[in-house]
Amino acid sequence: MKRMHLHISVADIDQAVGFYSVLFGAPPSVVKSDYAKWMLDDPRVNLAISSRARAPGVDHVGIQVDSAAELAELAGRLKDAGAQTLDQE
Repeated sequence: MKRMHLHISVADIDQAVGFYSVLFGAPPSVVKSDYAKWMLDDPRVNLAISSRARAPGVDHVGIQVDSAAELAELAGRLKDAGAQTLDQE
């Protein structure tokens, strides 16, 4: 199953957890003092937020897959389209 992954750096983790919990109508599946993550099916996204001393804003975007075969297929298509990729297995 492919899932969009989005990581956002935030200035105030507690405020951001509250905001995204209301927005998605669900609490995060993982909560730490400086990090939270939602694994949502609607929309199909792995949204992570953190306040780990980076500038607020989008930190990185990716596509999460369940198998090495899906990763190889997706990486091949991205490279065929001319994208530079950083494969993380």
